[in-house]
Amino acid sequence: MTRAWAPRGADRFYNLVRAGYYDDVAFFRVIGGFMVQFGINGEPRVNDAWQGAQIPDDPVTQSNRRGMVTYAMAGPDTRTTQLFINYRDNKGLDGQGFAPFGVVVEGLAVVDALYSGYGEGAPRGMGPDQGRAQAEGNAYLRGSFPKMDFVKTARVLKP
Repeated sequence: MTRAWAPRGADRFYNLVRAGYYDDVAFFRVIGGFMVQFGINGEPRVNDAWQGAQIPDDPVTQSNRRGMVTYAMAGPDTRTTQLFINYRDNKGLDGQGFAPFGVVVEGLAVVDALYSGYGEGAPRGMGPDQGRAQAEGNAYLRGSFPKMDFVKTARVLKP
């Protein structure tokens, strides 16, 4: 994480990791050759608490290259908790306001090996419905998508 790249996003991520938010969260949208998305908490009540906690956009200072970590969003100033890791260089996302705040520096082979068989989320693909994932949490994800991979724990490490 490099705070100077996207300070609001980096601060949100730092605080969520310190609070344990990303522990036991699913990699629920894995699109081979594009990106892997995660950040819906396994507990519906936690998702409810964060649903409206949007942060303002950061300017895009880095390109969405392979391994860069960026917030997912549904338009301007809609970032909350969902993130993605770029599988390839996705420069086209830069002009859409997707501001990377970090990069995977070790273990990218693990990211590459995440199960991608479900693909895009419902209704366009066979993957989970994000609304159900937020409302029903890990019970829905584990029950309906048994091959899905999960973050075990996320911790802040000092360099």
